[in-house]
Amino acid sequence: MVYQWFDCIDAHTCGNPVRVITSGAPALSGSNMFERRQDFLAHHDWVRKALMFEPRGHDMMSGSILFPPDDPANDVGVLYVETSGCLPMCGHGTIGTVTVAIEKGLVKPKKEGFLNLETPAGIVKVEYEQKEGKVKWVKLTNVPSFLYQQDIPYHFEPLGDLKIDIAYGGNFYAIIEVQENFKGLQEYTAEQLITWSRSIRNELNQLVSCIHPANKDITGLSHMLWCGEPIDSNNAARNAVFYGDKAIDRSPCGTGTSARMAQRYAKGLLKKGEAFSHESYIGSVFEGMIEEELDYHGYAAIRPSIKGWATITGENKILVDEANDPYAFGFQVI
Repeated sequence: MVYQWFDCIDAHTCGNPVRVITSGAPALSGSNMFERRQDFLAHHDWVRKALMFEPRGHDMMSGSILFPPDDPANDVGVLYVETSGCLPMCGHGTIGTVTVAIEKGLVKPKKEGFLNLETPAGIVKVEYEQKEGKVKWVKLTNVPSFLYQQDIPYHFEPLGDLKIDIAYGGNFYAIIEVQENFKGLQEYTAEQLITWSRSIRNELNQLVSCIHPANKDITGLSHMLWCGEPIDSNNAARNAVFYGDKAIDRSPCGTGTSARMAQRYAKGLLKKGEAFSHESYIGSVFEGMIEEELDYHGYAAIRPSIKGWATITGENKILVDEANDPYAFGFQVI
């Protein structure tokens, strides 16, 4: 029977939650973070469900667990956990995790202002600025990102004929740009976008096989990215990212912003070194940029950077008591 206390530090990145689990998480086997992720999914996924799902979490809850690095040249390993699963990479989660780790002294950087993170998706390089104990911003240089397929014809009855792109930015995204039968996310409610996303994602996963060219175990379309007019005309674009079963990302989404920059780059709409300010559904902003152009396993890819901010909101001591709590391992209503 499980009786386990967890210490957590809660934060949010541009509006989207990040719960950093600082004690109570299991030791994992594996020689790198991808192998540790596989072990977690096979044997310890109850931890994710107990701390991310209701009643201890909520539909948008996202979090992370820190591990010692496998390569001593790096600073820390990060495992990402959220309601939708154990992701290979999470941009908003990285910004929030770094903010918590530095402000609370959980990680001692080898070089002040810089961190090398080992993630299941690969090495993520991070810069940050700290003043008077507060991390003001975090900039991450993400894994190679690329347009996977473009202009996929798809008929969706509430809207009509659509063309959809799929891009990878740490996770696979279906991107629906403004077009004849989709006027932009500003024309629809969040409830509509969530309902439509579940249906479209399921059908696209049957139509298109999403397999990462360098890691065949990273598979499946997990996110939907709806595009629209920015609230602030000074910004380049706006998105509503759907993940899990009923969540719209409150942040601009780091891996989603990476995927969209890769999509725009492949279509000649964004160049290396050009700023890409990307709004979330609630209007918060990530600053994106293409840092490097790559030939990545046959794809014209980029290495993008994402800059944003996070703030700590509190500390939690959470109990999972299987013997006395019928909802010890969490639940979801939808």
